[in-house]
Amino acid sequence: MATVIISLGSNHRQAAHIQWASQWLQTMLTDTTCSRLLWTTDIKGSGIMYMNRLIKGTTDLSADSLNALLKATEQRCGRQGSRVSVDLDLMQYDQQRLHLRDWPRPYIQQLINDIL
Repeated sequence: MATVIISLGSNHRQAAHIQWASQWLQTMLTDTTCSRLLWTTDIKGSGIMYMNRLIKGTTDLSADSLNALLKATEQRCGRQGSRVSVDLDLMQYDQQRLHLRDWPRPYIQQLINDIL
């Protein structure tokens, strides 16, 4: 079993999409812990509001298989261009950190302590 951290974000029907994605991930992972929800502005400066959350859990899936599942789920949820129904990023797989540019972002730093 691998311990994983997944970042969730949405800028379209945020509460509904984050709630759905959180519930879905809790069925896909075991021993899950969810962070609180956090509103942030788009890091690109567009002023669009995002709802964010981190989820920690364990899985038998490989990092590649889990990442492929996350990206396929984004597409099924209707992610198109700047309309992000749901963004699911595998941030950590066991001891390997991924998306290294995202770790210093304030919303990650604010939410990470909720799940560790």
